[in-house]
Amino acid sequence: MTFIHVMAPQGRLNVEQRRKLAITLTDAVLVPEVGKLSPEARRGYQVCFSERPLDMMAHGGELLCDKASDAMLIDVAAMDCCWTREDRARVIRNLFAALAEACGLEKPSPAWWINFRVIDEGNWGSRGGVLSFLDLLDQGPSAFAPERAAEIRTALAVRYER
Repeated sequence: MTFIHVMAPQGRLNVEQRRKLAITLTDAVLVPEVGKLSPEARRGYQVCFSERPLDMMAHGGELLCDKASDAMLIDVAAMDCCWTREDRARVIRNLFAALAEACGLEKPSPAWWINFRVIDEGNWGSRGGVLSFLDLLDQGPSAFAPERAAEIRTALAVRYER
């Protein structure tokens, strides 16, 4: 359902920080998306960490090998459901908080940037084909909070005239 890509300078995150971020970044998106903490829903999330050499990242027009910066980019791609502006803002705040905590900082670095992208219905592939959010809602006992499932069904029906 969701893919989170963390791009950081080489050596910025150690294995323990990545281990912690794997769960906290997942939950930072999962809870607003499904409406509750749902450990079984975590299987639908992937977190990918990429390290870039310092001469392959720049901030403010300068390579990090020339001028140190705590730059990171977090790119979130989520299936369309009913992501309101408030929902997206909550996810972004959650992600910043998870990163700061894992990095042992009181507040996020101003050089950490987060993109939150919504993938339109019909443009997400999984399980050998195109996957709809409705497919996830229609599978047996739901990992979704009932009120969140209803919001998603309504939003998708209106948006895609189902």
